[in-house]
Amino acid sequence: MFTVKKPKNGNGENQVPNIFAQGTSVTGDMISNGDFRIEGVLKGTITASGRIVIGETGEIEGDIRCQNADVSGKVTGNLIVEELTVLKSTSRFEGNIHTSRLSIESGAVFSGQCTMANALMTDEKSKKK
Repeated sequence: MFTVKKPKNGNGENQVPNIFAQGTSVTGDMISNGDFRIEGVLKGTITASGRIVIGETGEIEGDIRCQNADVSGKVTGNLIVEELTVLKSTSRFEGNIHTSRLSIESGAVFSGQCTMANALMTDEKSKKK
């Protein structure tokens, strides 16, 4: 007898992570109930209930909301993350980060402000003002 471990990042048993491939360019907003990997260019907002991974070739110009974020590419916008945000050594981030936990690798470029607390509570308080 064995137990099946359920995914933590929003993808259910039958869901496959969404992949936004290199060479793809989209203008508009994207919403996912699971994980998302971006290797292309997005001008707009992206919201995911799971993890968002922005690969080295990925570029986002807009806001991001998710449970966890791994950034290796370029982001210009605000990032609101419930749990962990990781800026990899190849990342270029310009904007504000609201997260519970933050990891910045040597070589990463971060220009903006960071608020570390419960990211969703911080975001909701700022909307009320």
